[in-house]
Amino acid sequence: MYEFDPRRIEKLDLLREMGVEPWPAAQPVSHTAAQVVEVGDPLDSEALEALEERFTVAGRVMAKNEMGKAGFAKIEDRSGRLQVYVRKNDLGDAPFALWKKIDLGDIVRVSGRLMRTRRGDLTLQCETFELASKCLNSLPDKWKGLTDTEFRHRHRYVDLLMNGEIRDIYRMRAQVIRYIRNFFDAREYIEVETPMLQVIPGGATARPFVTHHNALGIPMYMRIAPELYLKRLLVGGLERVYDLNRCFRNEGISLRHNPEFTMLEFYQAHATYLDLIELTEEMIAGLAEQVLGTTDVPYGDESLDFSRPWRRATYEELLIENTGLDSAALASLDAMRAFWIKNQRGADVDKLPESRGKWWDLLFEHFVEPKLMNPTFVTRFLSEVSPLSRRCDDDPEFVDRFELIVAGRELANAFTELNDPQDQAGRFEAQVALRDEGDDEAMFFDSDYINALCYGMPPAAGEGIGIDRLVMLLANQQSIREVILFPTLRPIREGGAAEESEGEAPEAQD
Repeated sequence: MYEFDPRRIEKLDLLREMGVEPWPAAQPVSHTAAQVVEVGDPLDSEALEALEERFTVAGRVMAKNEMGKAGFAKIEDRSGRLQVYVRKNDLGDAPFALWKKIDLGDIVRVSGRLMRTRRGDLTLQCETFELASKCLNSLPDKWKGLTDTEFRHRHRYVDLLMNGEIRDIYRMRAQVIRYIRNFFDAREYIEVETPMLQVIPGGATARPFVTHHNALGIPMYMRIAPELYLKRLLVGGLERVYDLNRCFRNEGISLRHNPEFTMLEFYQAHATYLDLIELTEEMIAGLAEQVLGTTDVPYGDESLDFSRPWRRATYEELLIENTGLDSAALASLDAMRAFWIKNQRGADVDKLPESRGKWWDLLFEHFVEPKLMNPTFVTRFLSEVSPLSRRCDDDPEFVDRFELIVAGRELANAFTELNDPQDQAGRFEAQVALRDEGDDEAMFFDSDYINALCYGMPPAAGEGIGIDRLVMLLANQQSIREVILFPTLRPIREGGAAEESEGEAPEAQD
């Protein structure tokens, strides 16, 4: 719902009576606030008085102090804040009358020369003063700030204009994206785009969003992952590809999950998952150095050590280390069930896993993952829970795969790719059987992808990295909503301004 501040509407009418256009066409500016400060900061009052250069700046009025026939304001643009001084004798009657009608939040365009106040503050002494855009809503209280988290997420535009540290998060996010592109471009990868609308959703085990294509008369699905399309490109001879993409998964919302999110996926022919471990370490450690200037990354109450090399451990080793179960117990469904019931009181025993792979995932999520703070490569997954990974040569029950866990959560998932079309077809069939049994996150059978593999996909490795979670780590943010400009939220009730309780939906699976 929107509403106009009635006091500001009154001022709007007065401005029009004065002949002032509240939303005029854009006029050029000569400097940003930061550029003005850069010129003026080194100079004392005498040097500023001798400076003949004039500066034209546009910015939002964030503070205003009227003093009879003069006054001060703080204006803010994309680069920072600048103090301006307004005096009737310098401006003339009409521009000064406009100054008197200016509200906090209005965007103004000012021109003048630099001076220092008696306190020594660098200030732009206005010779012209114009309204660039009228603000019709009052800004949040300057002392209390904008502290309502739900309001901030629903009205990100207000959050950004009031909180400079929030703007810094998204500048960092842009820096992260730029670094990643440069990193892969320098290694002869090609950036590609894959379909967001798909006839068969694939590349991950997740519940898709379903839509309908009217002209074709068919159901279609929002992309849950670009994987199968990227591997088709490997077949076609594009041996190194990456896609910075938006993915959509119809699952729970939590501090770590948003239904729409950004992911990096990349694939390299003639490489294994071990090669990607080295590449991932190099990229993320270098990114931390680039963005933060250090590999010691503060995160909540922790200090995460991103210096290389990172720990590597098998899935089974970590389960043994953190549960006390031995290899024999981790091969027994009855032993794992007994351990769970003993250590998780109140568990719904009717909904416990019925396979070794699902049990390992459950135990890992509860007893291992939360304890892994520093970057850790978890390797050697069961093939049951890795339908697109190549089997280990020494034991086909396991696959050549890793997950990168940082701060108790998955950051990346990678594996040596399965390029045997017969094996892949069999695993798709197993996924279809799970779907028929009611698992709506199981994969569909993609016959065209099997056909692509029949043309011969080179041995390769591929990886997906959650960009939102990566930015959360580097920006020291605990909620994914702080690093997504417009997170998914429950809609406001119709017929009134009251908002429904946001709540937390059941947490999604990684």
